[in-house]
Amino acid sequence: MTNEKKKPIILVVDDMPVNLKVLVTILSHDYTVAIATSGQEALQIVADDPPDMILLDIMMPEMDGYEVLRRLKDDGETLNIPVIFITAMVEVDDETKGFDLGAVDYITKPFSLPIVKARVQTHLALIQAQHQLEKHNHFLEEKVAERTQELILTRDVTINALASLAETRDNETGNHIRRTQHYVRLLAERLRDYPKFRDFLDVATIELLFKSAPLHDMGKVGIPDNILLKPGKLTDEEFAVMKTHTTLGRDAITISVGSLGNGVSFLQYIQEIAYTHHEKWDGSGYPEGLRGEGIPVSGRLMAIADVYDALISKRVYKPAFPHEKAVAIIAEGKGNHFDPDMVEAFLEIADSFRDVARTFSDDHLE
Repeated sequence: MTNEKKKPIILVVDDMPVNLKVLVTILSHDYTVAIATSGQEALQIVADDPPDMILLDIMMPEMDGYEVLRRLKDDGETLNIPVIFITAMVEVDDETKGFDLGAVDYITKPFSLPIVKARVQTHLALIQAQHQLEKHNHFLEEKVAERTQELILTRDVTINALASLAETRDNETGNHIRRTQHYVRLLAERLRDYPKFRDFLDVATIELLFKSAPLHDMGKVGIPDNILLKPGKLTDEEFAVMKTHTTLGRDAITISVGSLGNGVSFLQYIQEIAYTHHEKWDGSGYPEGLRGEGIPVSGRLMAIADVYDALISKRVYKPAFPHEKAVAIIAEGKGNHFDPDMVEAFLEIADSFRDVARTFSDDHLE
């Protein structure tokens, strides 16, 4: 078995036999040389077995070298083959035209053996270096994509683990976190058609909101069992404690963000959602009494998702309401409890909310 390295293939195109003979003599020791005596023949050879480089005469009958080069550059399979023009045309305009069409070099007749060999060797080395760089870049892109996917999986696992932990403390909610997650995405996607939300709610942001939504009640892990799991309506004092779950959730994420030393978008959305989803449009909500557009978009989205799901779900203090009643209550909250534009968007896709509720249904959902 031979380990001899395959020689690069050089296609020489010229309608003059003497020129072909000279170039073959110069190049055949170091390269595999193919020849063509016309532009059409050259294109056929390239189509059948693309060479590594083409030495192309300009002045040929029927199809000149310029036209051959145009056709090579118009074909995605051949546009990257380096072409060196070989010609007796020595005017600056002739060279400029060749370079404008995409030639990599220009050799004038009569040929100088050292010049031909040096130019060919140089451009083949450049092409080889380019291929190596492309291969290296492709390898790096694969590694970056692989690492990015690992980070995404780590983020998702972390979110799901924390959400599951919060859910175990409040087993009454069942699939609540899954339903609200999908409600948020549905509502955000609908709001993309609204000019005031279009710039903010891009595809990437909506995906982060979808991933972050399950942690809206993460602060409940810090609420005492006698309050969180109380089988009845809370007293005013107990409700005051329950409301601190918003602050507990925010503070947990604040510590995480601070330890990282910079902003992380999905943590920001978790923090906003956990802290502000009980704020109301008219300023009567908690914990800060934020009003109108002072409430983050993420918190406003979560408010509708959370309230809708609470309405259609059975609680110790209320029965599960039918979808139609829940929709009517949301509509009544337009401009006081909820962002008016978001209510409009919700009403447009309310049936999709019901579909999500059925897909992730608890036994007691209506």
